[in-house]
Amino acid sequence: TARTFLVTRQEHLALFNVIFNQFWHKQLGLFAGKGQPMPIAPRHKRPREKRYDIVGLMAQKAQPSDRELDLPERAATYSDLELMRRKSFAMMTPEELANIKRLIQEMRWQVSLRRSRRWVPERKGTQLHLRRMLRGVGQYGQLPPRFQWQSRKIKQRPVVLLADISGSMEKYARLLLQFFYSVEQSLDQVEAFLFGTRLTRVTPHLKYKNIDRAVHEAARSVYDWSGGTRIGDSLRQFNRAWSRRVLRRGALVIIVSDGWERGDVTGLRQEMRYLQHRCHRLIWLNPLLGAPGYQPLVEGMAAALPYIDDFLPCHNLQSLTELADHIGRLGTGRSANRKLAARNEHVHNTTG
Repeated sequence: TARTFLVTRQEHLALFNVIFNQFWHKQLGLFAGKGQPMPIAPRHKRPREKRYDIVGLMAQKAQPSDRELDLPERAATYSDLELMRRKSFAMMTPEELANIKRLIQEMRWQVSLRRSRRWVPERKGTQLHLRRMLRGVGQYGQLPPRFQWQSRKIKQRPVVLLADISGSMEKYARLLLQFFYSVEQSLDQVEAFLFGTRLTRVTPHLKYKNIDRAVHEAARSVYDWSGGTRIGDSLRQFNRAWSRRVLRRGALVIIVSDGWERGDVTGLRQEMRYLQHRCHRLIWLNPLLGAPGYQPLVEGMAAALPYIDDFLPCHNLQSLTELADHIGRLGTGRSANRKLAARNEHVHNTTG
């Protein structure tokens, strides 16, 4: 009975038995009569327990448990995962790439919210709902007993993804589709495009529930996979054919490219300027940005840079995790780079 009430953990059972036996051994010695042995209660047969003394018990406690023996293995596993998160996609083995694809697929994305033009009734709104109040006057002949309020409806920002799948981006292209798939599965309004020398919309293919089929169908739909690069021409196709449909609600645009341009750099600059004015935020992901000492010196990247709100790396899993945190914390205001570009343009127009 005492063991039932006093022992709450399995590892304390042996210590309880030692102390219990020592205590009652002394008590029996005190109360036993002279020369009269104490009656011994009949014992029921039970499985033999391992006997301990105090020294043996403490020695056993000093030995590492199975859980403690597992700690180095767990630490190694955690360390391996951290190394994999920081390792460049271009340097990974096929086995590591398979693990990374699974981790990218499990990522969940969130984007900042926006206030739409549509007003909805709310108990604690930001503006009086005059139409609703006047409707009450016409119905009942008097104003309603309480003010009626309304606010602009809060909605998720649309996301537009454009990825370079030319020859220089070939080692990242399949992982980019995995990245696109995880974004499309997490958010409601996503449009995805791939480009090399021309633009291809792959949004319908990313809606498949099976990721392997989605990636396969998206890759198969591209005519110029691992070919040349004409970023300016591809953006011109997007701006003319798609921008009014997918950018009219303050969209977040993410371009993934190393910036190698074989076309007209002046045209790329013009299309980037137009695209930045049409969207809420323009993010450019460059896998080369994760390399030590990288500088955006190639003509295409240098031409696009003044019109980019956020220039970020995308060479490993850690950079994608940081991207997810970044777009989830974006506010409603303009970026510092966009403010600077607007100021410079104003000065140029004034002095020109």
